[in-house]
Amino acid sequence: MLETQKLVKRYDRKLAVSSISFTVRPGEIFGLLGPNGAGKSTTINIITGLIRKDEGKVIIDGLDLDSNLTQCKYRMGIVPQDLAVYNDLTAEQNIRFFGSLYGMKGAELTQSVQETLQFVGLTERRRDKVKTFSGGMKRRLNIACGLVHRPKLLILDETTVGIDPQSRNHIMEAIMKLNAQGMTILYTTHYMEEAQQLCNRIAIMDMGQIIAQGTLPELRALVEEHWYITMTLKGEVPVEELRSVEGVAQIDVREHSWRFTLKQRKNQLRDLLDVLTHHHIEITDMAINEPDLEDIFLTLTGRSLRD
Repeated sequence: MLETQKLVKRYDRKLAVSSISFTVRPGEIFGLLGPNGAGKSTTINIITGLIRKDEGKVIIDGLDLDSNLTQCKYRMGIVPQDLAVYNDLTAEQNIRFFGSLYGMKGAELTQSVQETLQFVGLTERRRDKVKTFSGGMKRRLNIACGLVHRPKLLILDETTVGIDPQSRNHIMEAIMKLNAQGMTILYTTHYMEEAQQLCNRIAIMDMGQIIAQGTLPELRALVEEHWYITMTLKGEVPVEELRSVEGVAQIDVREHSWRFTLKQRKNQLRDLLDVLTHHHIEITDMAINEPDLEDIFLTLTGRSLRD
């Protein structure tokens, strides 16, 4: 459905994306995961034709983007990170306007507007102006405007940024429902839990490059020589001394828990516990975990997705 081949984009001397290649298969949710500034939105803007690439190729549904830009745009639904709705129009007017841009009219447009409003849960608010909506409702309307022309490929760029948990759950459920109906989705996010929940395959981006891609089991296999241990600790934790323990690759604090990445070695967990015991640190909980996407990113880059 979508293929990118060695995409390159430069701004003056800065390389924004470097040799980006991936394939999105029909009917899957493919995730682009990375921190803010990793190059995700630049990649999306190239794919959607909003900016010109310096090198590489984009193929959408078998069509070369450069020579078939209009046809490719009809095949895509785009939900940008920045809200693309008109505050002084109603929800229904917004969706109808975007449908008309794709050549829809008459009964076909009316039916699609009604179906899309129902899908995003805004039927009862269809005649209300968007300026009266919450942030989560505007995000849902943003999705509706990208869906109204019934695209083959839906591109969602940081769709859940800045909204409440209830609205986020509503959007996540909608995405899974769309995919169950056969929609192919390209999903960018810096929330690892969303990518882990939604995506069939994931490409991890950092500093304009894809550093790893595959299914979650395939990504976990890249760091299989490591242990990931979560502890809840009480006391003044000697962080620097813990970092100096042989085999401790990373230490990450998540809320009230400490996450240790250990290179597999026979005595390293014992050595870690010895340091904690020596400093009278109480361990109230401990678990050895499978690596999640945050762990994988941290292990591969040495930085947190939240940095």
